[in-house]
Amino acid sequence: MGNSIYFEQIKQLVELQKVDDAIFAVRQDVEKTPREIMDLEQRFAKCEAQRQHVLEKISHLAEQQKRIEQEIEEDATRIKKSRNKLMQVANTREYQAMLREMDNMEKMNHSREEEKSTLAEELAAQQLALADMDISHTAIQAELEVKKDGMEEKLAAARGELAKLEKKRLQVSTGIPPGVFTRYEFIRSRLEHPVIVAAKDGVCSGCNIAVPPQIFIDLQRGRQILGCPNCQRLIFWCGHFSPSREAKTEKPETAAE
Repeated sequence: MGNSIYFEQIKQLVELQKVDDAIFAVRQDVEKTPREIMDLEQRFAKCEAQRQHVLEKISHLAEQQKRIEQEIEEDATRIKKSRNKLMQVANTREYQAMLREMDNMEKMNHSREEEKSTLAEELAAQQLALADMDISHTAIQAELEVKKDGMEEKLAAARGELAKLEKKRLQVSTGIPPGVFTRYEFIRSRLEHPVIVAAKDGVCSGCNIAVPPQIFIDLQRGRQILGCPNCQRLIFWCGHFSPSREAKTEKPETAAE
């Protein structure tokens, strides 16, 4: 293969790769939006579950608080009634029994008052936590709605852009010899993006591994399309596409020659 033919084919492949780069970027962006929505939905579901847990805890604490308040009130009424009856007691034994009962009820109420205070503190803490969660919950919900609203419009724009790029790809690939194009497509179907990459300072930019010296020398000579022995991508010497080199595509100067 002559130098001029080699350079023309490499330029065509690089141009094709540019179009494929653009297609790859659009497709990545298209895939990114649903993933972002899925991540937001998962975050929202987690936040909703945590929020429901806190709401249930608040409800339980409120019920406990209400029960204790009712018990305190009932015992206070009983104590009041016992005090009224105390003056009517006929003997000392009954009087002492009533005093002990009243004392026990007052101790129980004191204990309940402490429990009520602890419950009130815990309830306040949970309500504060709920207020913080509500901020996150509202923010995630709003972001999710915006993402969902804009997704269809974004996907429609991406489909339009992909249609243009596919048309351009067809135009670019038409000028590439069938054998070379088939090789490009074969590699493209089996490797991660990209297919053709530059080699600089003896290193393939596709896998960042050094190319064997003899292959790199052959690459600099610019006589045949070569592949990286490690990643199998098509490679070209970056020096062939520098401004000073592009003016001399017929017979490039290399250290190898």
